[in-house]
Amino acid sequence: MLRALEFGGVKCPNNVFLAPLAGYTNYPFRKMCISLGAGLTFTEMVSCKGLMYGSEETEKLLICGDESPKAVQIFGSDPEIMRAACESEALAPFDLVDVNMGCPMPKIVKNGEGNALMENLPLAEKVISACVKSGKPVSVKFRTGVTENNKRTAEFARLCEGSGACMITIHGRTREKIYAGACDFKEIAKAKNAVGIPVIANGGIYSAKDAEKTMRETGADGVMIARSALFRPQVFSDITGGTAPPMAELFTKQLTETRELYGERFATVFMRKMAAFYAKGKRGAAEAKRRLFAAQTTEEVLSLAMEIL
Repeated sequence: MLRALEFGGVKCPNNVFLAPLAGYTNYPFRKMCISLGAGLTFTEMVSCKGLMYGSEETEKLLICGDESPKAVQIFGSDPEIMRAACESEALAPFDLVDVNMGCPMPKIVKNGEGNALMENLPLAEKVISACVKSGKPVSVKFRTGVTENNKRTAEFARLCEGSGACMITIHGRTREKIYAGACDFKEIAKAKNAVGIPVIANGGIYSAKDAEKTMRETGADGVMIARSALFRPQVFSDITGGTAPPMAELFTKQLTETRELYGERFATVFMRKMAAFYAKGKRGAAEAKRRLFAAQTTEEVLSLAMEIL
């Protein structure tokens, strides 16, 4: 199952990727997942309009280091703005641009962005083609469809490939399901059989066993880990056969780097959330969370986290 993967000139040391997670996959978190074995990581999804209008908050999402390869995920629905974003200096450090056509959140969909593009195939094709014209390698992340009664996974996969995408990632649920229920392996397999570019399977992967089952039943070229990485980033080590430092050590480094990059206040709020994720399933987790969310400094957060991790 585990192997190196190359597409569009992007060379990944393995085929176990970290998904773009809004509000979470900032640089220190991505860096930690790489250290644990992730073969490719993605930024939080970045608004192309925000980027072109010079939004400081948008630019913060693009902080990165010298890790290679690295990918940025963008969203939008205006082909020309999407192309301009791909050609911008802000995205120059990234080896791959991933176009979000899977986000099911109402505020994104109502603007005709994210998963809404699966309902507008001509526009989806124009968006992908415009991004490809920038000269950057382009991938697309999408779902099996919008509703359970109208899945179009293979059709959309062919559209992505025909528009110039060098890789696709498929979340095995429709927009209707959001994150509920089992992933549809059959739909991912249909897409894999419909295209010649690499297909990455996403959704419901919490262990090495889950990763193996997903690849076996879909025929996918790799897997993308999402929410399980928030609870236990060592999942990358489990799948890739590496060894992971103790969670307390990982947390301390992540907190320090987050504070250095984003400041005390952001780090306090963000690392409270991360400590709560990492504490899940541990004895006294509920009480620990209550105390964590009352913490007002990173030192308090670190002290409380060390008690439970």
